[in-house]
Amino acid sequence: MTKPQQAGASRGPLAGVRVLDLTSVIMGPFATQILASLGAEVTKVESPEGDNMRHVGPMRHPGMGHIFLNANEGKRSVVLDLKQPAAREAALRLAEASDVLVSNVRPQALRRLGLDFESVRARHPRIVHVSCCGFDQQGPYAARPAYDDLIQGATGIPWLMQQYGSEAPCYAPVTLADRVTGLHAVYAVTSALFARERTGEAQAVVVPMFEAMTQFVLGDHLSGLAFDPPLGEAGYARLLTAHRRPYRTRDGHLCMLAYNDKHWRSFFEAIGQPQRMDDPRFASHGARAQNIDAVYGEVARILRERTTADWRALLDAADVPNMPMNAPGDLLDDLHHAATGFVRTVDHPSEGRLRATGRPTRWHGLGDWDPAPAPRLGQHSTEVLRELGFTATDIAGMLATGAARQEDTP
Repeated sequence: MTKPQQAGASRGPLAGVRVLDLTSVIMGPFATQILASLGAEVTKVESPEGDNMRHVGPMRHPGMGHIFLNANEGKRSVVLDLKQPAAREAALRLAEASDVLVSNVRPQALRRLGLDFESVRARHPRIVHVSCCGFDQQGPYAARPAYDDLIQGATGIPWLMQQYGSEAPCYAPVTLADRVTGLHAVYAVTSALFARERTGEAQAVVVPMFEAMTQFVLGDHLSGLAFDPPLGEAGYARLLTAHRRPYRTRDGHLCMLAYNDKHWRSFFEAIGQPQRMDDPRFASHGARAQNIDAVYGEVARILRERTTADWRALLDAADVPNMPMNAPGDLLDDLHHAATGFVRTVDHPSEGRLRATGRPTRWHGLGDWDPAPAPRLGQHSTEVLRELGFTATDIAGMLATGAARQEDTP
């Protein structure tokens, strides 16, 4: 059982870095949760209704949905109604007290709230201001709303899924655009902090979803369109063949990838057919790429002949890359994750025992640390306002008018 540290007792490579989190849903919270997991002190400002993902079940108690719990570990929650001047002033004071402001509020709305880069820099000349948004603000889509589904569609994911064999265009069943863009936001924050240390100056970074996913998709699928004039159409054939999928075995499925010449030679030797490497379709990487449907189709035929366990033993002995086809639930009990401690069991003060993932990176020389549990809505409002210099009378007035909200102690 992992015992989480208390908020404010951060360790890790970003210990001492203060982050004002003006994000909601998935893209921004995913990014700021990574920053929190690296030791940053993250204060999340929420509306009186709370982050939308608080209300997406399953959940044990209202406002503590599973995605919210996962994406908001290690943060403090302050409720501010930014429509009210007192709340906007509190948010600006929070920005003054922070090293970094991360937002996924549309830039036009952020400007109306007085929390855009220029407004914040006027009060904090060294602020790192990172704005996650739908589109680069220099283009005609600048003010358009953006959600994961829309960006997946606009950057070709449903088209690719249909090319791959889906009956109709469909989205990838993960919040791909949100999480890809969130990762860009993380390195934007850390790079901007480094630049500020070098220059002493404030840094402003815009992280747009459309551009992030366009880069992600075209990196694989630009294909013949990479050349001018084109040498073919878009689409990386190996990724689009309908045969690129877990292979059916006699009793289940197996993920196997013979990729280079060594793998293929070892595979054919393992099944007692080394002469297959003399087949022109299999003889070289280039030949296999040109005949990818036939190559993968032949592998599919061969793998139906044995059980999954038999194939895993045979392929492991031959050093041919393979992995089981897991369901998400299987990852919780995976032997490797159990050995590394990546999947943790934690006790949440109000939500009880939870399963959570750790950091995908391992840091040496810094000891170990775990983030505090995800906060209840407005759990830290009074605490944070007091730290910002608001008097008891000020805070009482803000609570009375709804400019702020403090959760009652459960």
